[in-house]
Amino acid sequence: MPRTLIKSATIISMDDAIGDLATGDVLVEGSRIADLRPTIDIAADMEIIDGKGRIVIPGLINAHMHTWQTGLRGFAANWTLLEYFRRMHAGLATVFRPDDIHIATLVGALNQINHGVTTLVDWCHNNPTPDHTNAAVRGLIESGMRAAFFHGSPKPEPKPGEPHFSEVPHPRREVERLLAGPLADRDGLVTLGLAILGPHYSTLDVAMQDFRLAREHKLIASMHQGGGPAKTPGGWDRLIEAGLVGSGINIVHGNDLPDDLLDRLVDLGVSFSVTPENEMIQGHGFPITGRLLKRGVRPTIGIDLESILAGDLFSAARIALSMQRALDNAESRQTSGTIPATTTIPVREALRWITTEGARMLGREHQIGSLTPGKLADLVIINASDLNLHPVHDPVATVVMQTSLANIDAVMIGGAWKKRNGRLLVEGLETKKELLAQSGRRLVQDIERQGRAA
Repeated sequence: MPRTLIKSATIISMDDAIGDLATGDVLVEGSRIADLRPTIDIAADMEIIDGKGRIVIPGLINAHMHTWQTGLRGFAANWTLLEYFRRMHAGLATVFRPDDIHIATLVGALNQINHGVTTLVDWCHNNPTPDHTNAAVRGLIESGMRAAFFHGSPKPEPKPGEPHFSEVPHPRREVERLLAGPLADRDGLVTLGLAILGPHYSTLDVAMQDFRLAREHKLIASMHQGGGPAKTPGGWDRLIEAGLVGSGINIVHGNDLPDDLLDRLVDLGVSFSVTPENEMIQGHGFPITGRLLKRGVRPTIGIDLESILAGDLFSAARIALSMQRALDNAESRQTSGTIPATTTIPVREALRWITTEGARMLGREHQIGSLTPGKLADLVIINASDLNLHPVHDPVATVVMQTSLANIDAVMIGGAWKKRNGRLLVEGLETKKELLAQSGRRLVQDIERQGRAA
């Protein structure tokens, strides 16, 4: 069994029982963290990594991203949410081929690893055929990323005689096919979840069926909440009355949830994924970060759309933190005439949102999310001697407020190095980039050709 010892690094474990070590060692044996303490003796069979001037943190967890849009980076940067619905889901999404899904998912996942993300929630809702789904799953597996593939459904405008997507239940046959095939291992590197419509985007009958499907197969059911009027007003009340809402339910966005409903959802153990930058850009509303914190729960953080913004999870966490501090400061000025005596949200809180909370949302907090002996060895090494980070006074502040892609020195997933010395360990990366560019050009050309024909 291979053994790797990271020696003399600053360690932010995100395990409350262990805490932080100004100088410490991490021992990895096989796929797991074997030990973590101030000093571990060196043995002849160990690979030794010099951790001086480095900060080691748990691998980041990106709780929500539509990775299939990687080939359209920046294309939708000036769209509101309504334009996005029309031009992406009813437009560009309809001309995707399985190969487009594959290369976008593969390169998008590699980019996440490059940024220090070791677990990606890939919310794939452009899979009109099993071939599209297979292509996405294959891309995740090839990337070496730990991922939760949240199987969704496309949202085109219906053709004559076809039902609206809101009237179509989640495809049971596809879910059972995936569970019997490539995603059978519930503890594997890539696992299955459901990206369902939920009561905001489906009829009540469809929502009931989808929630029951997720419960039957013990899968997380994640759904968007917000963006225009609900398809089923009062749908959440009916689902709660049916006993279908609980800890396996994940709500993305939730900006328009009224306080009384949010209280009920929190009490039932629902998790929430906030995508702060995109929510403000597209018009969802202000992120509900502070509303959750006041109720004693924490959000998870996602990128959402690289077709609009950058795939940097550190930036997303900073934006969530900064926006909520701004809202808290404004509220304090309004109620007391002055800003708070101290900050309302410490930086460590934001680091929880992209590590331990992501693990909890996925039900995998016993495996990932912190540097804890016995857990999977998903970790990131940050070069704290880089010009933009040096000197380090508060390692957590350095990680949350100042770290960027440029500082990610190494990434390990399940004990295997995926990035070393600032370089992704990927063969044929330039070829993959060119395939992604070709895909993006063809998608834009095809949709423009359709527009001219119409």
